[in-house]
Amino acid sequence: MSVSDTVSHRGPAPLASTKTLGGAGHGPVCEHQESIDGLRAALNRTLIGKESTVEMVLACLLARGHLLFDDLPGLGKTTLAKALAHAVGGRFARVQCTPDLLPGDVTGFNLFNQRTREFEFREGPVFSDVLLADEINRATPRTQSALFEAMAERQVTIDGRTYGLSGTFFVIATQNPVESHGAYPLPEAQLDRFAMKLRIGYPDPRSELAMLAANVGGNGQPAPPPAAILDPRRLDALQQHVANVPVSLPVQQYLVDLAAATRGHRAVTLGLSPRGLLAWQRVAQARAHLQGRDFVLPDDVQAVAGPVLEVRLAGEFEAAPRIIAEILSSVKVPVF
Repeated sequence: MSVSDTVSHRGPAPLASTKTLGGAGHGPVCEHQESIDGLRAALNRTLIGKESTVEMVLACLLARGHLLFDDLPGLGKTTLAKALAHAVGGRFARVQCTPDLLPGDVTGFNLFNQRTREFEFREGPVFSDVLLADEINRATPRTQSALFEAMAERQVTIDGRTYGLSGTFFVIATQNPVESHGAYPLPEAQLDRFAMKLRIGYPDPRSELAMLAANVGGNGQPAPPPAAILDPRRLDALQQHVANVPVSLPVQQYLVDLAAATRGHRAVTLGLSPRGLLAWQRVAQARAHLQGRDFVLPDDVQAVAGPVLEVRLAGEFEAAPRIIAEILSSVKVPVF
């Protein structure tokens, strides 16, 4: 069972009551709500029965983060990535990571044109809006580093020249937790580049029945992708709107206290970095926006704690759900 199942999706046990600022109910209806509802519906049709996972994927996207799936093959990760790319009206690219994959295979390279007698730049798959890096832990550390530079800076440097990437560049990376032969585990510094880690898990029987029923009578071809709901320009505006969701001082102090608790926990060898703390706040802002609010509550911080912390806390990962629950329980929740 994943941390996201035990903490972030259902939330920890109530620690203190919280009330909506200014009274009960949500903030004013956002101009982007129709787009969000469309994205949510499209992804839920693609990944049947995994509504909580879809919410976290959307939160990661809106927070301008990157997502790591640590899960078994065949659970719909590639299908989800393709559907997301089509839904946001962006370009999709996929890289199958293998030990012989070179950095230039990811970022692009200069090729000498015999006719013009000049070098021409050939773009790599990072020049997309949604990139699926399949089994990222099978790429060599050198190739991993090239991808992580693109993730962090949203640009690549080839032969001394810098090329900008899409402002909405979003990486969904996968790794198989079972097969470790020929794999290069991601070090903590590179894991910290991801906003969160999720596991999809097996669907429940009802969802599997719905999946089978939806495929009866087909021609064996994949279902058509969803129609574009956004375009990269509108997605960028939505992400900027989320970045401006207010976070009150008590909530920010709550985040700081939680970060300190991760660094002092006996089972954690490497606590939350300042970069991780910033990612936690951004994802909490996105979650609040997905809930229809224009402010962040401690509930939002708690709801995304599992995926945000699991990807970056070095320690006893088998006990991660328990450790994260202890961290949340150790810090007093501000009451509004």
